[in-house]
Amino acid sequence: MLKYTLKRILLMIPVIFGVVVLVFTLMQLTPGDPAQVILGTTATDAQINELRESMGLNDPYIVQLGRYFYDVFIRFDFGTSYITNVSITSEMVSRFPKTLIFAVSGMVLSLVIGIPLGVTAAVHQNRFPDYGTMSLALVGTSLPGFWFALVLIMLFSSRLGWLPAYGIGGIKYWILPIVSTAFAGMTTMARQMRSGMLEVIHADYITMAKAKGVKQKAVIYRHALPNALIPVITVASMSFGTSLGGTLIAETIFSIPGVGVYIVNAVNNRDYPVVQGGVILLAITFSIIMLLCDLLIAAVDPRVKAQITGSRKRGKKDDK
Repeated sequence: MLKYTLKRILLMIPVIFGVVVLVFTLMQLTPGDPAQVILGTTATDAQINELRESMGLNDPYIVQLGRYFYDVFIRFDFGTSYITNVSITSEMVSRFPKTLIFAVSGMVLSLVIGIPLGVTAAVHQNRFPDYGTMSLALVGTSLPGFWFALVLIMLFSSRLGWLPAYGIGGIKYWILPIVSTAFAGMTTMARQMRSGMLEVIHADYITMAKAKGVKQKAVIYRHALPNALIPVITVASMSFGTSLGGTLIAETIFSIPGVGVYIVNAVNNRDYPVVQGGVILLAITFSIIMLLCDLLIAAVDPRVKAQITGSRKRGKKDDK
């Protein structure tokens, strides 16, 4: 298992490096002069050129890229904001926990509601619970996330006055953002869970368990559910990565001071170092999530375990 873990980590490194190169290159090709952005429209050409020289913007592309790699991966420094002149790393440290809590809470809510819905739909295939769940799933996948968030604000905040519409405070402030983020993921989990359960409950070992007189609940939750959850783990990890990106919209709508709002404001102000740092941070987080997903699947899926064990045994035989 240790060898498998190290292998997955090594495969993750070039992905992160590729994202850094891609984002840095795109920012280099984006129209606009960072020195002009910092100094404003009243700056002279001499002042702009002097600032570019001091920032290293006149250096060749390879030199700038190498310097950026050194700052990010050796010094853990994403640079300084062009607009506020504040360290991007310090801003990320203060904002990222809010985004992470936001995304984790939405994913937990999606799993807690989506998995039981999917199991219910599969057990009652082609009956009312199945039709109702799939109709809800269709609505959830069809609605734009920003539109659903605005509907929640209009209903529960503006009309009923039950929940605050924006800002950060107590638990009440998190309810609408989390629900708006979790709704699409919940319907995705329900559809995936239904598909996985339908595949499992028609398997031979489930039929054998029923023939032996095992109770329906034991068959579903002890034998069928663990095997049906294996593909759901992969979908959940992908959805969690998507929800990290989806917080860009939700944080803007609900005025949550997370990484999403930070990146959106940076895009509007052409604050390129902030955009680079935010995208790279989200990419690293997503890569770590996928690594944990692979390790979890390797731990719970007997087929992956057999492959790892088999490859290890073959390696020992070759050594002999």
